[in-house]
Amino acid sequence: MPRILDGIASPRDLKGLDLDALKQLAQEIREEIVATVSRNGGHLGASLGVVELTLALHSVLDAPRDKIIWDVGHQAYPHKLLTGRREAFKTLRQAGGISGFPRISESEYDAFGVGHAGTSISAALGYALARDRMGERYAVVTVTGDGALTAGMAFEALNHAGHVGTDLVVIINDNEMSISRNVGALSAYLTRLRMDQTLRKARSDIEALLRKIPAIGAPMVRSAERLKQTLINVLTPGALFEALGFSYYGPIDGHNIALLQQVIRDAVRRGGPVVIHAVTEKGRGYRPAEQHPEKLHAMKPAASKGAAAAPAAPSYSAVVGQTLVELAKADRRVVGITAAMPEGTGLKALAEALPDQFFDVGIAEQHAVTLAAGLACGGMRPVVAIYSTFLQRAYDQVIHDVCLQGLPVTFAVDRAGLVGDDGPTHHGLYDLAYLRTVPNMVIMAPKDENELRHMLKTAVEWPGPAAVRYPRGAGLGVPLDPELRPLEIGKAEVLREGDDVAILALGSMVAPAVEAAKRLEADGVRAAVVNARFCKPLDRTLILSLAARTGRIVTVEEHALMGGFGSAVLECLAEAGLANVRVKRLGVPDRFIEHAKPEEQLAQCGLTPAGIRQAALELVGAAPRAKAASGRV
Repeated sequence: MPRILDGIASPRDLKGLDLDALKQLAQEIREEIVATVSRNGGHLGASLGVVELTLALHSVLDAPRDKIIWDVGHQAYPHKLLTGRREAFKTLRQAGGISGFPRISESEYDAFGVGHAGTSISAALGYALARDRMGERYAVVTVTGDGALTAGMAFEALNHAGHVGTDLVVIINDNEMSISRNVGALSAYLTRLRMDQTLRKARSDIEALLRKIPAIGAPMVRSAERLKQTLINVLTPGALFEALGFSYYGPIDGHNIALLQQVIRDAVRRGGPVVIHAVTEKGRGYRPAEQHPEKLHAMKPAASKGAAAAPAAPSYSAVVGQTLVELAKADRRVVGITAAMPEGTGLKALAEALPDQFFDVGIAEQHAVTLAAGLACGGMRPVVAIYSTFLQRAYDQVIHDVCLQGLPVTFAVDRAGLVGDDGPTHHGLYDLAYLRTVPNMVIMAPKDENELRHMLKTAVEWPGPAAVRYPRGAGLGVPLDPELRPLEIGKAEVLREGDDVAILALGSMVAPAVEAAKRLEADGVRAAVVNARFCKPLDRTLILSLAARTGRIVTVEEHALMGGFGSAVLECLAEAGLANVRVKRLGVPDRFIEHAKPEEQLAQCGLTPAGIRQAALELVGAAPRAKAASGRV
């Protein structure tokens, strides 16, 4: 029997489908998502939870004329399947294939490119105001998760939208989850709305009762109105949103297609700012994802048949979590802070072992950093564990609240570097550049998971701000020292001696640099290899000594070339007047690196042993020892 999904080339093909056909289509979409994500990896739970909502939106609205803006984009797979990308869906998150997130460049149906939480309402309001200014007529609808509402930016946008009063529909996709369970007062408020069904009836009952109060004179009328408004504000579902200037629908069943269609039509016709509160189930229709939403928020690709199992090295994130447990047990001033990512950052281990020394602030990175600053002022030693791409959102707080005051806050900067198939919205490629320009900041990057442990101790004991950046995924499988020890600030480590060229590598690039040096030895090139350890402060003495001895330096970093470690080395050489030293910098070029496997992305950027070897050979030339003996070039 042919699938209904195979006949859907665009949302227009939904218009003639009856309710039974839409329900069947929902099942087919879920099967397609599960099959593709199992093969390619991707964000599973959120997309399974919004299938009916997506069908309702595209069957009622007239996209792409009407604008649908998804927050974060984890939930956009059904949208992609319904908007002309059914055949391309098999390439999801693969090199040269479609992105795991909405992107303007990918489809006219993707009204706004997303990847971080809390942005959709601001973007949607911008669309709505542009529509009004240009004299056009179309609907603007945003689908925003309840987790995203913990982001302060979402409330700023709600406040502005309510003030402006333009036509805008905000659908709250309420599944009680961001990646981990939601935290905070807003989450509790939405939970009360979901659970207390009597609230739905309260408004009409109160209004009917108060209409019966006799209006005996003006004072009685005013008193009755004040009493009426007070009781309505206390008992009405959505009072918070109505106070912000929005009409409120809900809570409604986010899996009831017919109800969703009716409410969306009514909300668009009503005009003004409208909130639709739809309650959904993350992972709906796929039992493992329903039972374990945290674990199946995102999935890795299935291993190919016959593939050998990789060594069981712990992830860098897991090492951070366990090390923080050790540090926190030894010093009660040490606390961990996460912005809704306890599992992803490894801090779940701290939360379970020492819950009183752990804070989850929700999707609120700016608050996380300033909270850490306040804790540090109060005598604590806070560690903010955060993805590099998300720390960008709190840059002002890093500068003004932490570094300007010289406070002892540690930033455990996870997912630093290229992150594979999540693509350009999630690469951590700019942290060295934006952190090293800030006074008082110390920046480290470990060569392996064992060094990471010692760097965390170094950072926690340092009397000022410090950042430790480390990559996504498993470590190198090296033994872990049982005792933690602080490192000397600004001191690099020489791993191999050599006089022909010096390879200065930072963090994840140290191991490839060592391998490149081994290959260069077979070429007759003796390459010194340095584990830089610190991007700030640099080991200037060692760098200048190697520059004077070899006259040739290769810098290697998993970071944007502009403003990164290699730039810092060039600045060091220029300040010392060593303009005749030849330098080749390897890093990520000045363009956005598209989604692909991490090894493919590294190869694109020359960040492999082969790429490092080639760069060194280009500097040294065919007769390295002869050139070194005849003078510097």
